[in-house]
Amino acid sequence: MTTTGMNKSALSAVSAVSALDAHLTPAAPVVSVKPVTLDSPGRGADLRVRISAPAAGSGLPVVLLSHGHGSSLEGYGPLADFWAAHGFVVIQPTHLDSRTVGLPQDDPRTPRLWRFRVEDMKRVLDHLDVLEAAVPGLGGRPDRTRVAAAGHSFGGQTVGNLLGLRVLDPVTGREEDDLSDARITAGVLLATAGRGGADLTPYAAETFPFLNPDFARMRTPALVVVGDRDDSPLSRRGPEWMTDAYTLSPGDKSLLTLFGAEHSLGGIPGYEARETTDENPEHVALLQRVTWAYLRHALGVDDTAWAAAREALSGGAAAPARLETREPGGTPAE
Repeated sequence: MTTTGMNKSALSAVSAVSALDAHLTPAAPVVSVKPVTLDSPGRGADLRVRISAPAAGSGLPVVLLSHGHGSSLEGYGPLADFWAAHGFVVIQPTHLDSRTVGLPQDDPRTPRLWRFRVEDMKRVLDHLDVLEAAVPGLGGRPDRTRVAAAGHSFGGQTVGNLLGLRVLDPVTGREEDDLSDARITAGVLLATAGRGGADLTPYAAETFPFLNPDFARMRTPALVVVGDRDDSPLSRRGPEWMTDAYTLSPGDKSLLTLFGAEHSLGGIPGYEARETTDENPEHVALLQRVTWAYLRHALGVDDTAWAAAREALSGGAAAPARLETREPGGTPAE
């Protein structure tokens, strides 16, 4: 790609990517195995999982990647492949809402799909031995003391539950159980739904009653990523709704706002995903590097790339994105 005809924002994105590339570890060949099947009593179907990891290296941190509604272990290659090539073990479960499962709308499990998703992620954590053994040469190489979770859209709420987010019953207002998991020490929430109640459109309130999160106990460190043109049909509030996971949660949080991005954030659901309405390779490249830098920072691997990301996205009229950070001890907005 040449720079001829690029607008200032695109040129700035290229410049930011170049600055971060100076801190990027060399890409390694990736070994990926799919599907690995985990017995899942009470789920109605066994859990299918994909594991990807660099072919060499040890002490590899682990990321569980939860897909958006309808996707599967086949999705999110732009993130999964990048993270794996640069030093992470990436584990992708296929949730029951996947189109590959074909669950009927009137299936009795449908109202609890959000909870089955969280249980899928916990089941992955419970069976890391099985998953590690399924990948040739991976044995003994992951660092199980460094585990994060990332999710897009519906997957972002799934990750939020693991970080302390509670789901409120839309009728009674009663909180569901605490589903947080201490094994997850950092999260990345990508284009994740905000508050429910009056913030939802009538369609969303009727169709997705679980979109009623309470962020007040989501204390685990997280990076929240939003597009400033992600005008969801689920909310009356416009793109600002997606920032709730940052503004309404306590503690160590960061917010990355991609300028001009819609719900697909430039194309992260897949290399040729039909869900992508805002195809933008520069946004995807920037997001790959910023999330990678954040995960290394939050998991205690290295801080240099994250410091570079904060500097590169600290402001400027032609900046492709804005990165804000609230330090530990920070309080949510009123």
